[in-house]
This record gives sequence, C-alpha cells and structure tokens, in this order.
Amino acid sequence: RTSAAAGYGTDSMAEDGGSGDNSMTGTTLRGNTRLRQRIGRPMSGLGVLGSNGYGGINARKKTLVLDLDETLIHSTSRGSRSQGFMVEVLVEHHACLYYVYKRPHVDYFLKKVSEWYKLVIFTASMAEYADPVIDWLDQSRTLFDKRYFRQACFFRNGSYLKDLTVIDQDLSSVCLLDNSPVSYSLNKENGIPIDSWIDDPNDEALLDLLPFLDALRFTEDVRSVLSLRTI
Repeated sequence: RTSAAAGYGTDSMAEDGGSGDNSMTGTTLRGNTRLRQRIGRPMSGLGVLGSNGYGGINARKKTLVLDLDETLIHSTSRGSRSQGFMVEVLVEHHACLYYVYKRPHVDYFLKKVSEWYKLVIFTASMAEYADPVIDWLDQSRTLFDKRYFRQACFFRNGSYLKDLTVIDQDLSSVCLLDNSPVSYSLNKENGIPIDSWIDDPNDEALLDLLPFLDALRFTEDVRSVLSLRTI
C-alpha cells in the first residue's frame, strides 16, 4: 500500500512493514453470518439496564484498541497543502512532510465508541509521526486513554505484531480494530478486522461497525464472539 513514508522501508515513521494482505474481502464481520447471529443476541436476558447503561453485566468499560494508518486515517508523502493535515517529521536529519486524511465518519465513530469503551491507540508507526496525528484526531484530549507506538510492537519475519497483554492482562475485555490481521496474530481471538482505507470518499466501514461494537460491550468475554470469525 502507499505509505506515508514511502522510500524509507521498514524504518519508516508510518506503519509499513507487516501489513501482509490487507484485503479483508470475505472476512469482515458483517460478512460472517454465524458471528452476526451470535452478536445479535447479547442483550437477551439482561432485563432492565441500570442507570449506567450496563445493567448487571460487566459494568467496567471494556477496552477498544484502535490501529491508526489505513484504519482511522491514511497518510502519504504526496499531497496538497490545501487538503489534509500536514505532519513534518525529521528522518535522519531530513525533514519529511506527510499529508494525513481522515477516513470518512471517523470523528463520529470515535465520539460514539468513546461513550462505550476505553479507547487506546496502538500503532506500528513511530511516535514522532503518530503523536501529532493522534493529537489532530483528539483535539479535546478526551478520547484516548493511552497511546502505544512501534516501540511496543514485536518485529517478527518482517511484520510488526501487537501483543495486547501490554495493555491489559485480562484479554476478556480487550479488542483490537486493525486493517492488518498480522497485527493481532498473537491474540487472534481479540481481533476485529476492517478493510484498509486509502481514499474512497464513500467508505462506510466505521459506521457499519457501530451496531456490532455497541452489542459487543455487553458480552462477558469478547473472545467468545470474536473467535467465531475464524469458524
């Protein structure tokens, strides 16, 4: 895919190595009939919800971990100053300018899921590039609880892997939304796939996920649902 740091190989500031095949055709959640049937029933038997909206089941907010590049945004070294958000990063003493674009509906998506989950950013990008991008997405500094960068990833066979136990040892309450299945290969039962986004102005993948994420927060163990994706 086009990377924000095209030409810098695996040492690029933006996510680059380890994306593998990012085409999730046929594997997205909305395409899995068994998964949709299972998640369509999580609130049955809950009775009247309490004032906090969670009723008697797992009142603690679960953690939704979000990837950055091609999941929430796309960046490129070629762009227009009149479009996108510009990030200047020093790479080996050379200033590199990146143009960053928001995935359609990302602002609304983040606002809604922040009401349901504790949000964490986990990106394979370098902090020097990702930090200002995250600040741009969260200008009020109220959306994201923590940020994890490339330094927190494991580099294996040319790929950056994300171990969710660095965020929480209890993986029953943690899920990762990422366009690269390789990223969550260490915790497959916690992964939520999403198609990579580059420039489609009509993309609605984030909106499509909202009903699913709204229901998933009521499950005792997210893995009991997310593991069905591989069945």
